[in-house]
Amino acid sequence: MGPKVFLTGTTGYIGGDALYVISQKHPEWELTALVRNSDKGAKIAAAHPTVRLVYGDLDSVELIEEEAANSDIVYHFANCDHEPSATAIAKGLARRETPGPGYWIHTSGTGILGIETLATGAFGDLLPKVYDDWDGIEELKSHPDEAPHRKVDKIVLSSYSDKVKTAIVCPPCIYGPGRGPDNQRSIQAYRITEAFLKHGRGFKIGKSENIWHGIHVQDLSDLYLLLGEAAINGGDPATWNEEGYYLAENQSFVWGDILQEIAKIAAKEGLLPDGTLEESTPEVGDTYMARAKYFAGTNSRGISLRGKKLLGWKPNRCSLQEELPAVVKGEASLLGLLKSHAEKVQE
Repeated sequence: MGPKVFLTGTTGYIGGDALYVISQKHPEWELTALVRNSDKGAKIAAAHPTVRLVYGDLDSVELIEEEAANSDIVYHFANCDHEPSATAIAKGLARRETPGPGYWIHTSGTGILGIETLATGAFGDLLPKVYDDWDGIEELKSHPDEAPHRKVDKIVLSSYSDKVKTAIVCPPCIYGPGRGPDNQRSIQAYRITEAFLKHGRGFKIGKSENIWHGIHVQDLSDLYLLLGEAAINGGDPATWNEEGYYLAENQSFVWGDILQEIAKIAAKEGLLPDGTLEESTPEVGDTYMARAKYFAGTNSRGISLRGKKLLGWKPNRCSLQEELPAVVKGEASLLGLLKSHAEKVQE
């Protein structure tokens, strides 16, 4: 009998790709996935027929607590700002009766590192602060309560005990094709591209000198897998609890460079009149795309060391810049602005 693993968010972008990798590498693990409805369940069942399904949403706290109590590992890929589900996971793992600790591998996000931009309103400006998850791990665990994702991070950080071991995985801007059963598309670069195409012109937030980091979704899934394998190994060689905070990035980029490249590619494809960027205030940017100032105007600078040093994690997929032609093509196709091969043949 393999370990019992409970997963949330497996029809989502991050969780779906991680489910793919985990199920491929460890068919002996007993996987249980929380799904909202039968349509979502059917997609998982078709792709992963051995996965046990339980039906409910993140407010189904009694169900989530019970599944956590009967699991060796909980992967929480769903909404990282949903406090009731996080509390239910903590309660469930705390009352496990199986010998040894249960492990909670939680998904947060480096939007939490954008607190300085949000506090100062310096959207589009370069800010010098750079975090890391090795020497700087105390800072990562000590953000003010108003920082994005902080409330649930605190629930995770306060839940560890002899019976509960926790790790927070904190990815930045994620990109690349997902391999999950439902959503295979990310948010930031994709929705920005969509907004460019709908607006008919590229735009940027202020000077757009702000910096984020990026990670390919398939590299991110490798980190989740390595943490799960460490949990089954009794925790080693990963660190948990007070030292269980893992940034998950493989490169940094200036948002202005990414936005310029998107506009350039779109103009070359005849999707925009030219490749220039309109300088927008944060407020105007948000009219073109919901939360544009947050997604493309903040600084989120965090260097990943812990997973690479301890687990031998080696992200090696393409960069965000290399992925942009596929992003532009994909968004244009979804908007009906590019003809498919079949449509061209029929002309």
